[in-house]
Formats: sequence, C-alpha cells, structure tokens
Amino acid sequence: MRFTRTSKALGIMAVAALALSGCGAGGTNDAGGTTGGDTSRVIIADGSEPQRPLMPADTNEVGGGKVIDMIFAGLVSYDPNGKPVNELAESIEASDGQNYTIKIKSGEKFTNGEAITAQTFVDSWNFGAAAKNAQLSGGFFESIKGYDEASAEGSTVDTMSGLKVVDDTTFTVELNQPESDWPLRLGYTAFSPVPSGALADPKGFGETPVGNGPYKLADGGWQHNVQIQLVPNPDYDGPRKAENGGVTFKIFQNDDTAYQDLLSDSLDVLQTIPTSALSNFESDLGDRTISKPYAGNQTIAIPEYLPEWSGEAGKLRRQAISMAINRDEITKVIFNGARQPAKDFTAPVLDGYSDSIPGSENLEFNETKAKELWAEADGMQKWDPNTTFSIAYNADKGGHQVWVEAVVNQLKNTLGIKAEGKPYPTFKEVRQDATAGTLTGAIRAGWQADYPSLYNFLGPIYKTGAGSNDARYANPEFDKAITEGLAAASVSEGNDAMNKAQETLLTDLPAIPLWYQVAQGGWSNNVTNVDYGWDGVPLYYQITGK
Repeated sequence: MRFTRTSKALGIMAVAALALSGCGAGGTNDAGGTTGGDTSRVIIADGSEPQRPLMPADTNEVGGGKVIDMIFAGLVSYDPNGKPVNELAESIEASDGQNYTIKIKSGEKFTNGEAITAQTFVDSWNFGAAAKNAQLSGGFFESIKGYDEASAEGSTVDTMSGLKVVDDTTFTVELNQPESDWPLRLGYTAFSPVPSGALADPKGFGETPVGNGPYKLADGGWQHNVQIQLVPNPDYDGPRKAENGGVTFKIFQNDDTAYQDLLSDSLDVLQTIPTSALSNFESDLGDRTISKPYAGNQTIAIPEYLPEWSGEAGKLRRQAISMAINRDEITKVIFNGARQPAKDFTAPVLDGYSDSIPGSENLEFNETKAKELWAEADGMQKWDPNTTFSIAYNADKGGHQVWVEAVVNQLKNTLGIKAEGKPYPTFKEVRQDATAGTLTGAIRAGWQADYPSLYNFLGPIYKTGAGSNDARYANPEFDKAITEGLAAASVSEGNDAMNKAQETLLTDLPAIPLWYQVAQGGWSNNVTNVDYGWDGVPLYYQITGK
C-alpha cells in the first residue's frame, strides 16, 4: 500500500518500526496475507464487555479497543510488525515536523453510505478533543495547536485552531511544536473518523456504531455481557481485508471456562492462556499455540488521592512496595519463565528501550531496603496497622488472581502489613472505579501499546490529567521532560529524552512496573492462519477455517 512521506518523515517511520521475534503460528505469506483456508467461517474468539460506548475517542481499554479497531479505519494502520501503512491516507507530508498536509483517498464511505472527507476528519478530531464531550482518549490530540483551549475544563471552545480544511480530500495540521513521533500516532483508533450521527448522539451511536473498517457490527450485534458479532464490510479495500465470514467475540466470566471451550473446539481463538494452564497448554494444544513478546507490560497503580499514598511518605511507601516484590520468583514459578521482570515503564520490543535507566534499582527485590523505606515513611506519617493494602483486579480475564495473591503474600512477609487481593467480577467494573477515581487501594494495571513509541507508555498514562492516569499522578517536572522530548529532532534523540524522563517515574513510582508481557494464546482444530501482531492482539482478519 502507498505510504507517502517527505524523506525526513520516512526516516522517522523506518527507525520506529518494531522488530518482534517469537515462535508459533504459521500459515501466512510474506506479504501478510493468508495461505488458504475456508474464508466463509465465522471465527469465535474470546472478548470482554466494553467499558464505554463504542466511540473511537472514548475507548481506552482492550475489550472495546479491539472491536473499535476492526470496525473503523483511520489514516494509517499498523502491519503485523508495527510498521504504519496507508489505509485512508493518500499521503501525509511534513514540511518541518510541525506542519502537516494530509490527503485522503477520494470516494471513501462509511457503511451507511456517508462520504468520508477532510471535513469528516477535522470534525471527528475536534469532537474528540473538546472538553464538553468528555472523551477518554481526548488527550491524544494534545499536540495539535488549540487543544489546550478546547480541552480546558468548562471551555466553550469546540475546535482546534491547528486544523484547517483545504478541500474535500485535503486538510492541514499545525502542532504546538515539532514532534518526532507524531506521525506514528495516526493509526491509533482515537484518530479514526466518525460519521455525523456520532457527533450528534455519541451515546446512542456507541451502542450501534457505524464505521468504515474491515468489519461492521451485525444487526443486533452487541448483546451486552454475552457477545459482540462482527461481519465483513464488503466495501473495505484496505490492507486488513477480512479473510473470513466474520468474528464473534464471546464474553466469558473467566478465562478457565474459555480455555475449556478451546479444548473442546467450541472456541476458535483464545487470546491469552489463563495462568492456571500455562504449564500444560503447549502439550494440550500441540502446534496450535503461540508464545511471542509484544509491546505490553503489567503494573500496579497506586492512587495518590488516597492520603496514605500522597506526599513524600507515599513515595517512600511505593518504593518499599516495589522492592518487597520478588519479580524473578513470580515470573519463574507462576508464569513458567514466560514473563521478563520489568526494568522500566515501557517494553523491550520498542525502539529506544533501555534496561539501565537510573532509578531502575527501585524495581529490584531488596527485603532490607524495603523495610528501611517503610520505616522511614512511618516516621513521617504513621501507617495504621489496621489498614489493609489491597490490589484490585478483574476476575473474568487474564488469570490475575494467582499472581496478585503471590504479590500480597510477599508484601505481608517482608513488610509485616495486612495485604489482600480485591477481585472485581468484570474488567468493565474495575475500570469504572479507576476512571471515576473511587478506588480504595491499588489496582492491577498495565499497558498494551496503541502505537510503536516509548512516549505511548508514558504520556497517556502518567502525564497530568491523562485519560489513563489511574494513579492521578501529577509532576510538572515529568510533564516538562516528555513534552521537550517530543520536540527532539529525531526519534533517537526523542527516545533518549523519554528515558531521561523515566528517571523521575522510577523515583516517584506512581505505578510499580512488574514484568513485560508475552502473547501466549491458542486456537482450535477448526481454524488456521493464526498469528498475533506487534501489540499482542490476534490478527483476526486473516484467520480462516480449515
């Protein structure tokens, strides 16, 4: 597919492409297409109930995210290795790293027949950024000139001055400053166009969304807490064209049930093998498995709005918690060595990753130091011995109970405090408390990359006011460092700046990095051409029946 840039921008993209390695999943050719199979089969995959209506700029969790990604197409999408390729864009040209001219393909339409024009993109992005619309991923537009005015609390401004329509297929974007990785972000779903009906009634639209991607929602397709049915969009002509008869995401109450359905061939694809089956899934499934590192991590976020976790004493306690966790033991015993203890806040598969950032020693198991830090914090602000440190987690997906219990046992043994896991029935419910700022303790968190950049693991999560900032962390020093890092002349220089900014995070620890993720999944005897992308998500569009 075409992906036109100036020579400078092309260099940025080439440097930023991910290099993933792993084993598993045959059945694809070098161009990313399938090598045969029954293209009429409807693929049954595991899913989770979306937290919010299915609006691209209002979805920042994986359950709704992978549905949004399949029913909407943006300017670019990412190939299986994380390289951007044109989807709706004809060209994206940067004159100086701050000003962009974007041309879209003519004749593109949503599945309701509404034309997609340059004005569609400008209207969609303005809607996503405006404070009055309260879109969870609105912060992704922060680099565009005029965002600060549109996003300010109580603002009546609903457009960004940096967006201008030139003609039906051309619009320009002016950023607040030159930013080396801005073009990489355009494949994230927040930048997808939405039809006029979405802007008029976002809540209603989110129940029955109309998109332009490789799939569309079937009639009555979202049956809450049961399943989400997608069917191919016959008018889509991009790089992710559906090779099957549709995808149905079946919503399970726990992954162990999903695994049993996989073993009985009632489920075609299970994205993540439950922790309870990690020791035997390869023998159970044979060559129908995958184990592949991806751009994702696991963390524990600790809200700073809780008094005992605020100020200097709170910082010392977070450092103590981190040093009381034996990551090597947990990854070896519970995950059979299939996770790598974290050394930073990003992921090793990303360009620019470093495992030796000053402050990373706070992620090392050190019982003696942990006790000293906890005692030092006690000298500033006494910890009530009757207080229980809790870690909230969802019980329906991911098999988190086992490792959460291991962590709380280590904390009890090392620090002598009360600690426990706090299960929520569903991912949606725990995310609702995190979004509302009503958590009573820590939360099992983590990140699956939206686009291939170190900044994506930092800004959207830890910048002041960011939509995914579960800790409600706010440090002007960190904010300034990553903003300046975005203005670097190259991705390489920007990566150095992002790692420098991580030094602040590794001291403050608004979240405690635990380990880097590995995509471990499996599929039934009924399907073939299964592989996972750079972000750990199965490439559903290329899966076929046998």
